[in-house]
Amino acid sequence: MTPKTKAPAGMLAALPLVLFMLVAFGLPAVAMLTGAFSTSSDAPGGAQWTTANLTDSVQGAYLTGLVSSVKLSALSALLAAVLGLPLAQAVVTSRHRALREGVLAASGVLANFGGVPLAFAFIATLGNAGVLTEHLGLTGAGWSLYTFWGLVIVYLYFLLPLMVLAITPALEGLRKQWREAAQNNGATGFQYWRYVALPVLAPSLLGGYVLLFGSAFAAYATAAALGSGSVPLITVQIADALSGNVLVGQGNIALALSLDMVVVAGLVMAVYVPLQRRSARWLD
Repeated sequence: MTPKTKAPAGMLAALPLVLFMLVAFGLPAVAMLTGAFSTSSDAPGGAQWTTANLTDSVQGAYLTGLVSSVKLSALSALLAAVLGLPLAQAVVTSRHRALREGVLAASGVLANFGGVPLAFAFIATLGNAGVLTEHLGLTGAGWSLYTFWGLVIVYLYFLLPLMVLAITPALEGLRKQWREAAQNNGATGFQYWRYVALPVLAPSLLGGYVLLFGSAFAAYATAAALGSGSVPLITVQIADALSGNVLVGQGNIALALSLDMVVVAGLVMAVYVPLQRRSARWLD
């Protein structure tokens, strides 16, 4: 079979995926764009084209929610990246295969464990009447789970395992010959990591951080069940606008807020994709 006949066959095989992408992502994207630049039908004056939704979405309480979401995502992702690197290194260098496979399997489960169950687990453990809160007297020390730092701790529960999964392939790509060459030239362990390992891992570390940021930025159910509005987040504000908890007929404001999130996610992906391609060269 000639290459010319293979190309149409390959395009035909990919047609179901293309159609799925158009339906699952294309239609919602069009609906979001049209809704963000128009008023709802139940608003005064009916449906009209306008930029007021986007203007309102970056002002007042909505801007506070966007900034708070970015801060929460950036800080929790940074802590998860810093803590996840040595944990992943310990897993990679472990001589016990069962321990390594067990940690990676648990990380895969915990990285996808979120939402209401995760919020309930932390409320029962570190809430106002939680087990550890009462036994350790954390309330008297000023501890509260329903704050910004409380959400950071909760987010670390699924971001840290995600970082382990993201950085482990890059750590496995570090060749033993590089460490041996550094030691033969008199380099200490710190110097090896400073001048050899970390520069090699830098694209993967940055890519992992961006991945964690995106995961935290898009999280909703955990923050909604745990925060209950105590920490303003854009995802919670979108849900409130859609349900009419703030003002009636603000559904298009929610679409404008969603567009703001898409812009932030697009910027994140613009950083993540080239970093992922660069780090993949060390895994060959």
